[in-house]
Amino acid sequence: MLQINQMFSVQLSLGEQTWESEGSSIKKAQQAVANKALTESTLPKPVQKPPKSNVNNNPGSITPTVELNGLAMKRGEPAIYRPLDPKPFPNYRANYNFRGMYNQRYHCPMPKIFYVQLTVGNNEFFGEGKTRQAARHNAAMKALQALQNEPIPEKSQNGESGKEMDDDKDANKSEISLVFEIALKRNMPVSFEVIKESGPPHMKSFVTRVSVGEFSAEGEGNSKKLSKKRAATTVLQELKKLPPLPVVEKPKLFFKKRPKTIVKAGPEYGQGMNPISRLAQIQQAKKEKEPDYVLLSERGMPRRREFVMQ
Repeated sequence: MLQINQMFSVQLSLGEQTWESEGSSIKKAQQAVANKALTESTLPKPVQKPPKSNVNNNPGSITPTVELNGLAMKRGEPAIYRPLDPKPFPNYRANYNFRGMYNQRYHCPMPKIFYVQLTVGNNEFFGEGKTRQAARHNAAMKALQALQNEPIPEKSQNGESGKEMDDDKDANKSEISLVFEIALKRNMPVSFEVIKESGPPHMKSFVTRVSVGEFSAEGEGNSKKLSKKRAATTVLQELKKLPPLPVVEKPKLFFKKRPKTIVKAGPEYGQGMNPISRLAQIQQAKKEKEPDYVLLSERGMPRRREFVMQ
């Protein structure tokens, strides 16, 4: 019985030129005619894109955020990330002209892009990405490109002033937390209230009023959380104008020294204790500084988060 090999013929037209080729399969015939077109075509060939520069020296092992945290610790400058509000997109609406169903025009929703502001010392970087984590990685890569070849700043002998240290601590707190903190120190009541809600279901607008003692402010946003944050930002500017609180020295308490009693603990002591509490207890017994934990990075889905601690 004779076996006939089937051959396939493919024709490719590109502009005014045409090529033909054969192969034992459609795919092979397509590849052959494509190679012939690449070599014989008179059209200008596209310029190859240069490969993307990979800032991370160990791809797949550590992320740019973790690498930046290590560099920032060496420089003595904390890396602070702040999420930014997304840029507003133009509001595309459907053409509700029911005289003809084929005249309808629908626009696909624009993909959401996250923006992040990164502060390392006196340097600021901005990152963007399809997710908040991708935006953080993008900002960290830009910071690594700028800071990797920079000399490590020298630490001042006198150290930072108390005001600068307070500003660094406040940079890690949200505006709402700062409002509650100032109100607690000055014994002032705080209340947030949504006073207005308007707009269609897909474009809601909220107005929130914050009252801190005799101060009040309003904020507007497309969510309750955003309007609350903007109201807190406005009233925070007024609270910072208040005069500083007087420094009250606490009276020194005198305790009678008790004779030390040496208690010998067995080897099984502390076996069922939390490792963190046990380590702190050991450091206290040695009269040494307690362990200091630093969060290096976090990744994973919201319900399956993974944290890297140092």
